[in-house]
Amino acid sequence: MSVGILIITHSNIGLSLYDAVTSVIGKCPLPTKLLPVSLDCEPEDLVLKAHKLISELDKGQGVLVLTDMYGSTPSNIACKLANGKVQVVAGINLPMLVRVMNYPNLDLPQLANKALSGGHEGVISCQHN
Repeated sequence: MSVGILIITHSNIGLSLYDAVTSVIGKCPLPTKLLPVSLDCEPEDLVLKAHKLISELDKGQGVLVLTDMYGSTPSNIACKLANGKVQVVAGINLPMLVRVMNYPNLDLPQLANKALSGGHEGVISCQHN
């Protein structure tokens, strides 16, 4: 069994990142579902949908929810899901998602830490000297 991944983002950002990571690593080693959030959505309806997706993803190891911009509607939805078996990390980017997918055997707290380190270490200044 492994941790499930739920990606909650504005529009199709999550799908684009998912497509990119599967292209980079060749497969998706963790059970993953996407929840796009449109501008005209009903957030409470999406919270209910997200709970359903979490119940489908959680096979006993918990679910890591990755979302985009903290304080936005997708992250507000994600934060309503957090509990002992669901951890939320905001600020998803491609390095974060690649890092997560490269460690499919970690438990939920360790995988959340890999997401954080992948996100932080993947943002660098590319200055030419």
